[in-house]
Amino acid sequence: MADVPRRVDKPWGYELIWAHTDRYVGKILHVNAGHLLSIQYHHRKDETMHVLSGELILRTWPRRDGPPVERPFRAGESVHIPAPTVHQIEALVDSDVLEASTPELDDLVRITDRYGRS
Repeated sequence: MADVPRRVDKPWGYELIWAHTDRYVGKILHVNAGHLLSIQYHHRKDETMHVLSGELILRTWPRRDGPPVERPFRAGESVHIPAPTVHQIEALVDSDVLEASTPELDDLVRITDRYGRS
């Protein structure tokens, strides 16, 4: 089991990993206003996000070669993101998102990233 809680700084804000076992991970994603996570998907990782505070835009791609489906993602709302759903969140204001997921933290495929990460 990894040391928790631990903060991981990101170009868009930070992750606070508050639970990490061999079966699940719990995080708070703090996304600064005007910032967004990469367009990404996971091979195995299954996650559910719940907006604790703030307002974001949630984008999902039903088809990788098609346009995204975009919707507001506000405090009190949750979404399940099963693998391999392509997805992205963008913060309109400083926002905190609770994420519960399976433990594959390194299972991340970035399609595009504003911050130049691969």
